[in-house]
Amino acid sequence: DDLVLILYRVVGQGTTIMCDAGEGGSLSVLGPLGSGFEMPHKGETSVLVAGGMGIAPLIFLASIMESGSFIFLSGFGSGEEIVATDEIGFSGIDLSISTDDGSAGHRGLVTELMKNRLTGFDGKTNPSVFACGPLPMLKEVAAITLDGALPCQVSLEATMACGLGACQGCAIRGSLEQNTAYYHVCQDGPVFDVNALDWGAL
Repeated sequence: DDLVLILYRVVGQGTTIMCDAGEGGSLSVLGPLGSGFEMPHKGETSVLVAGGMGIAPLIFLASIMESGSFIFLSGFGSGEEIVATDEIGFSGIDLSISTDDGSAGHRGLVTELMKNRLTGFDGKTNPSVFACGPLPMLKEVAAITLDGALPCQVSLEATMACGLGACQGCAIRGSLEQNTAYYHVCQDGPVFDVNALDWGAL
């Protein structure tokens, strides 16, 4: 049988409905929608940067990457929020952890871990960065990678009413260098090249 794993935190009406569905319950799902991460070139090192629940898509990305070809950094508010990848069927993923309160791993932000790990690369072997997490974290990732001219893809979160790009609820501004003034996260994303977006408007 096909198996779909959903990692979520109860924060609103939609996640409350999922939580209350119970064993044997049914939910209607529309998908797949939009675009995912583009895989890095063979032999290239990648840095995966996750914030909180943003770890979900990066776990799947890591699971199809070659072992040893990536560095996985994940930040959480506290040790109690850490997602144990072994418990959801993904073993052997080596995570470097940061927590805001210092209860596990590095005390501080995951972007601090990212800066530290990037210092280990020279200009000839710059890695590709893949990130998903809260917007403030993604803005910092964008600033770091744009400043260092590093290839970077980010997966955004947005309120998506229709999922088809018709309602305009998830529209975001494209960068001035792009021909597209606005993108729809549901159809054009959720994954974007860091250069495609107007980070000042987000």
